[in-house]
Amino acid sequence: MATFLTEESRTFNEYLLIPRLTTRECTPDKISLKTPLVRHKVGEEADIYLNTPFMSACMQSVSGEEMGVALAREGGIAIIYMSQSIEDQARMVRNVKETKSGFVTSKWNLKPGDTLADILRIKEETDHSTIPVTEDGSPKGKFLGIITSKDYRLSRDSLDKKVEDIMTPAEKIVSAKPGLTISEANDIIWEHKINCLPIIDENGNLNSLVFRKDYEQHKENPLSLLDEEKRYRVGAGVNTRDYEQRIPALVEAGADVLCLDSSDGYSIWQKEVIEWVHSKYDGKVKIGAGNVVSKEAFDYLADAGADFIKIGIGGGSICITRETKGIGRGQATACIEVAKARDEYAKKTGIYIPICSDGGIVHDHHITLALAMGCDFVMMGRYFARFDESPTQKVKINNEFFKEYWGEGSKRARSWQRYDLGSKNEKMSFVEGVDSYIPYAGSLKDNLGVAIKKIKSTMSNCGSASIEEFHEKAILTPVSNLSIQEGAAHDLTVRDV
Repeated sequence: MATFLTEESRTFNEYLLIPRLTTRECTPDKISLKTPLVRHKVGEEADIYLNTPFMSACMQSVSGEEMGVALAREGGIAIIYMSQSIEDQARMVRNVKETKSGFVTSKWNLKPGDTLADILRIKEETDHSTIPVTEDGSPKGKFLGIITSKDYRLSRDSLDKKVEDIMTPAEKIVSAKPGLTISEANDIIWEHKINCLPIIDENGNLNSLVFRKDYEQHKENPLSLLDEEKRYRVGAGVNTRDYEQRIPALVEAGADVLCLDSSDGYSIWQKEVIEWVHSKYDGKVKIGAGNVVSKEAFDYLADAGADFIKIGIGGGSICITRETKGIGRGQATACIEVAKARDEYAKKTGIYIPICSDGGIVHDHHITLALAMGCDFVMMGRYFARFDESPTQKVKINNEFFKEYWGEGSKRARSWQRYDLGSKNEKMSFVEGVDSYIPYAGSLKDNLGVAIKKIKSTMSNCGSASIEEFHEKAILTPVSNLSIQEGAAHDLTVRDV
């Protein structure tokens, strides 16, 4: 006979937080949203943290390279979608990594014998207007000079004019030696009123470049999520089919973390991929797994070696898995059970595995509820798809602007690789997602800034100065339908103001 669970499957809307004592230590300006991204020993630091608890969904209509840069600037991380060619996905990852910042290794360089035509070709391909010149054209070659758009005039210079006749030579360029901090490099940039500072080693070889614009961006975005080389962090989605070809390309491109993308992650195929990754890369490449909605599924992927685990089946706004297949669970109930399993696993093994709520988030306060229920961060699709930085078009319908938004299981996406069927030849014959429009909301930075203020304000009300403390102190209560109605404006006529 089948097993029947007696507890109702609840959503975020069915819970409220009970306020606790707010102290001087937990005012909004003192609250930290830093949270671990990958597994680590209890009491020790994780290899990767998020500065804000946000991850964008691995979807064609959400996570392209522009989203990767924008979200990293706000302290979160995007998972570049995998329902495209390996080459295109790797290129997106590489472009995010090369956008930023600090000490940049120049991947586009010129030789003295190159021509103005070569300069224009690089500018067209990369949108870079500052190009170093090295003796052999390599990123670490003997530094000879720099080309900028100020060094030539297309109306007067011929396309076959040599780089050596155009460049600003090394002896006229302000430079610095390796070993200085990014702050010291920026002081030199400001003191000499230059846009680019080459870092040259004792042998006269180019080491790296520091740009003024990166300093300005960092000042504007102090929570930026950066790797050891001061580049933006970015993730990439993978599947259980072509992973042996896709993963090496993504790792080579610089992906900081991988994420298995599936509507149901409780499968032998995800276990095999996780074990393959850890074996091939000796644990140095991090990979998340999911999705799950139960303790048994969490334990299975945790034992397999997953670095983080996503929670949620059928709760996304464009997902119809529950309607189509009759599987899933209310997102709040799933988060509560998996968080309890995570804590039990940490107590038993000494290993803490971050968990992520994926789906079911409609309002900003749902993010806070997910964190209170034990999640370390949230993955969102519809939320980020509304913004300028999502890859989809903005369309005007009845004098209002919308963004296109579709699920990875929809006809439009045709991303059947994300559904684990056991056979590489078997194809899905029905959809699990819809194609839709959502109201356009403007820029990511403006909207996410408001959400962060709301989260911190609620955590302050609950006496918590960190997400870890929030996990311990949060008190949640289920609410009735009448309580939900009471919480909204009621028994009045609302004025337009």
